[in-house]
Amino acid sequence: MDKTKKIEIKRIKNNEIELLEDTIISEYPLTIFLNGEEFVTLLCSPNSLKYLAVGFLVSEGIIKNKDGIEKIDIDEEKGHAYVDLKNKSSFTQKLYGKRTVTTGCGKGTVFYNVLDSLGNRKIESDLKIKADKILEFSRRLNQDSILFRETGGVHSCALCDKDDILIFHEDVGRHNALDKIIGESLLSDFKLDDKILISSGRVSSEMIIKATKNSIPIIISRSSPTNLSVKIAKEFNITLIGFARGNRMNIYNGEERVLTVSL
Repeated sequence: MDKTKKIEIKRIKNNEIELLEDTIISEYPLTIFLNGEEFVTLLCSPNSLKYLAVGFLVSEGIIKNKDGIEKIDIDEEKGHAYVDLKNKSSFTQKLYGKRTVTTGCGKGTVFYNVLDSLGNRKIESDLKIKADKILEFSRRLNQDSILFRETGGVHSCALCDKDDILIFHEDVGRHNALDKIIGESLLSDFKLDDKILISSGRVSSEMIIKATKNSIPIIISRSSPTNLSVKIAKEFNITLIGFARGNRMNIYNGEERVLTVSL
């Protein structure tokens, strides 16, 4: 499945019209079937679809670990992901129905119910990272974002330990990119409670809730957080860093995990 498409466009430059070929990002509907029943349709980039399906179900609280998965099949031509679970719960049955999740932020989830479900579990982690390493990861995320450089139409996410980038994904939706990280981590038996998440896009409340559910202690963005994501970071003891690019960064919470060496 092609990640990009070539189309002819007209461009106005210096008040003159020219005809040229442009590369645009593909947006692809992926419908997840859970135990044979249609569950949700995600609008996404057409790559790493198994990781996206699993990560989304983890984020929704349907899957806790890979032992709960019986089978996963992806039909790229139809745009279907078939996920069979070993156990059907009454909770899962209540969620069946046709829903579409856009490439934007909102999914219509009842926010405060989701937040309440996290309980009072503050993230306790001794993980620390050097400030210059944060900026190195940010530069590498930008360098590795080939689809963004080609189209300008995707977000990227990476999972790191304190030394290196371990997993990298791009998608038209930043929450999809994060779900791909979560899905690959679960299927690869990567722990997340000692890892660092870095994103090219804004850290919204939805993004930080996904990270909190998976006990990720440090979140870095090349862009900004929202006020609600800062509030959640403070409540759950998450280190939240924004505008990490060039030779600077803003620390919104959890500065004790950042080793302030010379930038």
